[in-house]
Amino acid sequence: MDVKQVFSTIKHWLWLIILGCVIGAGIGYYISVRQTPIYQAQARFVILPAAQTTYDYYSYLNNQDLIDTYAQLLTTEELLFQASEALGFPVRKGQATATQVDDTKFVVLTVKDPDPFKAATIANGLVEIMISQNEKLQSVQFEAAEKNLQTRIDQAEEQIGILEAQITQMSGEMLQTQIESVQVQMDDVQAQVNNLKTDMAQIFPGSLAVENISQIDLESLSNDLGLLTEEEIAQLTAYKTKLDEIMPILELYQEIYTELVVLGQTSGTSARDPNDLERLKTTLNLYQQIYIASINNLETLKLAKAQNTPTVMQVETAVKPTVPISPKPMQTAMLGAAIGLFITAALVFLIEFLDDTLKTPDEIKAVLETPVIGFIGELKHNNRKGEDALGVYVAKNPRSPVAEAFRSLRTNLEYSSVDDPVKTVLVTSSGESEGKSTVAANLAIVEAQSGKAVVIIDADMRRPKVHVQFNKPNRMGLSDVVTGKLGLDDVIKTYDQVENLSLITCGTIPPNPAELLGSERMSQTLKDLKKRFDIIIIDTPPMIVSDAQILSSKVDGLVYVIIPGQTRAITARRPLEELRRIEAKVLGVVANKIPKNRDYYYGGYNYYSPYSNHYSYHTESVVPNVDIEPSGKKVTQLGTVFDKYQRRDTENQK
Repeated sequence: MDVKQVFSTIKHWLWLIILGCVIGAGIGYYISVRQTPIYQAQARFVILPAAQTTYDYYSYLNNQDLIDTYAQLLTTEELLFQASEALGFPVRKGQATATQVDDTKFVVLTVKDPDPFKAATIANGLVEIMISQNEKLQSVQFEAAEKNLQTRIDQAEEQIGILEAQITQMSGEMLQTQIESVQVQMDDVQAQVNNLKTDMAQIFPGSLAVENISQIDLESLSNDLGLLTEEEIAQLTAYKTKLDEIMPILELYQEIYTELVVLGQTSGTSARDPNDLERLKTTLNLYQQIYIASINNLETLKLAKAQNTPTVMQVETAVKPTVPISPKPMQTAMLGAAIGLFITAALVFLIEFLDDTLKTPDEIKAVLETPVIGFIGELKHNNRKGEDALGVYVAKNPRSPVAEAFRSLRTNLEYSSVDDPVKTVLVTSSGESEGKSTVAANLAIVEAQSGKAVVIIDADMRRPKVHVQFNKPNRMGLSDVVTGKLGLDDVIKTYDQVENLSLITCGTIPPNPAELLGSERMSQTLKDLKKRFDIIIIDTPPMIVSDAQILSSKVDGLVYVIIPGQTRAITARRPLEELRRIEAKVLGVVANKIPKNRDYYYGGYNYYSPYSNHYSYHTESVVPNVDIEPSGKKVTQLGTVFDKYQRRDTENQK
């Protein structure tokens, strides 16, 4: 299908495409207005990093990770549950979404709900709850360190109490317990030191080779070696600072342990040795130092916690929305119209794809391998009793476009075989109800109007129609002549309204029409008629029976009638193949019953008349020729043109 055919298809089915768009838009609009309105409220807040972010043992998240974490926190089940409890109505997952504004520290919280008041309330409530949970969220990262320091403080308090009791009682058993306790605490501090050294070695392996960590000059490493990044230097600094805090505590534990061991070795001989008392006091003093150092470390941790906690602040409060974000009837209607357009367009082209009927002249010529010699418009039936106005349409409406179309058909037949004039023309069709009888009758009329002696024969002995068209009796006709019952003079009838026109009706319907038409007597009848008439038009049955095929060998040419848009290609092609096989002469194809004001089936051209674009021909009325009275300038000109055209044809025949 080329571009021209595509546009022709669209033009032909434009009403269906428009209807599909309208129906689609209507359905979309109806569905949209039936939906529950959804309102959207937005709250905006900003996340500011901590004032002093350190890269120490307690460091947490960078800025981007921090913003992403808070955005995800807003949609967690826990926070939604807290919001539901605080607001007094459920907050469902999926109602709230948090997105970061590009290249900023702002986060927009969007909440959707059928109730506009609830949408705004939920948005503000979630932000408030998140702000309240901010400190708690940041506390999680410090819980382990706080717990460890608090445990150390509790242990030091306990040991101080024990030492004070030992000093009082000077008990050897209590001394051994004290030694074991110091051993455990010293091992714990030693493990912390080892872990910190391991972490430092992962960043700077050379640190393991240094006997005293405090001797490492990190600034020199950064300046001289250039091997470490600023962040790595900062982390090493933090680890070194922590080691500097822990190492004195470890040394104190070691001294305490040594003193207790020495004290235990001597307690067996002299529990009241004054030196033992001094050692206990010294140990007590060391534990008091550990206690004070742990207290100081706990305060440092709390300060680090405060320094690393970001600030969350709401900068835009959600307000009650007044216009729902959905549904949007107009947009939905447009979408429905687009879908309807797509569906109907697909349906149209599917219909065209599956439609194997003949439509355009080019298609007819290509498929049937036969030229199109006539284009006849669609005629309306007249219900007058006693006649079929379609058969004598040209006689009743000589100035109509359809009459001009038949005259063009007559001219094409005359020029179809210049060297061998066509005197006997057989008119048939591929199937029933394609209007071949109407074409035959009106063709006979225009031939007679040109001054020729014309006879039309009704050879359709199965469903005869010529007698109905011309309002003549059918008691005697062709079958009676072929069977020898009557002579030609007995069956030839004249049509008074058209000069030079005679007709032979079917007559008695025989049981064997094909045998009669193929008989030698039928051939002799045609020879006799050729002597009396200039043109013989024969109306035969459709090609679905063999009658037309039998007669085709007895005539000069055959006219094949089809209906564009109705006649299937395969139905029309097969009879023509049979006719060619028996070497029948097919003069051409007549495209019949072309709809008025619809040029789709014949390629977008006016084939009715060469004058139809210049003179206002009308087909509304069916009146006798004698009753037509020209009135007005245009009609007078039309009559003049028609008379000239008719005289020209008469002169050509002479």
